[in-house]
Amino acid sequence: MSEGVVIGQSAREWFRHAVGEVLTHRSMRIQEVTEFYLVNLLASFLDRGRLFVEEGEGEARVQPLALILLEALGADRARRARELRRLGDTALYLSGFFGDSLARSAAGVDYYIAMGKRAYGALAGQGEPAGEEGPFGELSGRFPDFVDVLAEIAELADLRSNRGLVRLYRRFLATGSERVAGLLRARGVALFPGPERARRSLKQ
Repeated sequence: MSEGVVIGQSAREWFRHAVGEVLTHRSMRIQEVTEFYLVNLLASFLDRGRLFVEEGEGEARVQPLALILLEALGADRARRARELRRLGDTALYLSGFFGDSLARSAAGVDYYIAMGKRAYGALAGQGEPAGEEGPFGELSGRFPDFVDVLAEIAELADLRSNRGLVRLYRRFLATGSERVAGLLRARGVALFPGPERARRSLKQ
C-alpha cells in the first residue's frame, strides 16, 4: 500500500471510504454488516503480524493456507472458528491484493479462492454469526466478487502515489486489463501496448 494512503484520517476511515466507493462503482449491494467486516479486515492487515509468521534471524513468511486449515481441523470449536476466520481472511486479502503474483504461483489464485470460500462457508455453517444469512455466508457465496472489490481497492491505493501509478502501468502492459486502463486514463496517463501485446497485434 502506498505511503500516502492515510493523510489526516485513520486507516479505518480511509478503508471505509474506499470500500463504499468501489461498491458504488461496481453497483454492488451487500449487507451493512459485511461491509463493516471488510473495512475491519483491511485495516487489520496493516499489522504485519496479521499476515506474516516470524521466523529466526528476523525473517518472516506467509503461513500456507493448508497449514492454517490443518490447525483449524485439529482444534476445539472456539479455536476452529478463529482459525477458519483467519484462513478466510488471509485467502481473501491475498487474492485481492496480490492476485497477479498468485496467478504466477504453483497453486494459483483459484486455489486461494476455493480455500477462502470453504473457510467462510464452514463458519456460516456453524452459525458464526447468523448462519448463511450473515457476513460469512455472503463472503463465501460471493467470494470472487469480494476478491474483485479488494483488487480495485488496492488499485485505488496505488493511484495515490507516483510509485503506485508506475506499478499499475506495468500491470496494464502485462495484462491489458481494461479496468486498470480506465483508472490510468482517469489520471491522465497515456497508454501504449506492452511488448507482448504489440507482438500479438503484429501477428494478427
